[in-house]
Amino acid sequence: MRLHTLIPTLPADLVSAFESCGIKTDTDLLFFDGSNIELFAKLPRGLVTCGELDKYVSLVAERASAPGIRGDEELESALRKQREYALEISSGVSELDELVGGFGSGRVFEISGEKESGKTALALQISLRLLIAYPDTSVLWMDTCGDFSVDRTTRVANQLGAEDVSAVLERLQVALVLNIGDAQGLVADLRERADAGSRAGGPRVRCVIIDSITPLLAPSLSNISAHGHATMTTFMQDLRDFARTHYFTFLVVNDTSAVVQQNSNSPFVSAIRKPALGPSFTFLTDCTLWLVKHGDVEGEPASMHEAEVIRSRMMQSKTWCTFNIREGILYSATS
Repeated sequence: MRLHTLIPTLPADLVSAFESCGIKTDTDLLFFDGSNIELFAKLPRGLVTCGELDKYVSLVAERASAPGIRGDEELESALRKQREYALEISSGVSELDELVGGFGSGRVFEISGEKESGKTALALQISLRLLIAYPDTSVLWMDTCGDFSVDRTTRVANQLGAEDVSAVLERLQVALVLNIGDAQGLVADLRERADAGSRAGGPRVRCVIIDSITPLLAPSLSNISAHGHATMTTFMQDLRDFARTHYFTFLVVNDTSAVVQQNSNSPFVSAIRKPALGPSFTFLTDCTLWLVKHGDVEGEPASMHEAEVIRSRMMQSKTWCTFNIREGILYSATS
């Protein structure tokens, strides 16, 4: 905070004197290399007394300090926000919901797996079930590859029993995102609207899908530069903070890369593919879900899949369940 913004709390001539001494911000003043007496000696004679200088420094410290918050008031505020904003978000497969503790509660989920493992089908089903269950909500879908299918989405919405498919699809916002800068801009705009709360009219976005995040981050990752990793870390930390603050759900689809086996304790020791973007990416989300397609269900026009929790902050890791996909819809394997 620049000191001139504190005029008239601070006298204008005092602010000018501070600036002539190289003290232009609250940080410069509060962390001045010396005592207030040494600072007083640098000021023009007769400008202020030593006691007045102490008072003005205290005023700056007060303006620069965050207000104190009582723990019980903060807890009540968090519980009130949770009651108001937290949603029950389901995949429609009870075993899968139990595996991750539901897809709500303000978390960032990484969904990874090989081609045709069901990553996009899972994200699409969660999105449409949310839109059908909560008519006042909206979903933002960041399409990074330009392959979002309206026909497929319409068909799945019909199969999920949407009474008014057009009304549901109107609340599914699809944005073509080709670089990380565009993604950051969308998230910043979304957060600004979320901070506005009830002042923002219309359906509120409560779930964001990035399908997939790999093309946004992989080009900047390098073994010889830390810039790409820093960008990835900052972006994902922003998502997690946003999710926890406003009880949003982020579903981040991640592609795969080949396994170069060096760690015998790796969960991918017997696999030939693993989640892309490096091992640190898993620790930037709240839950990593790995999907596998095992083949067709005998006697049925469906495929059998497995979902395994590789790592989770909320639930037990290295747990799994099976489910089927029939005509783009996820079903319990026992149904």
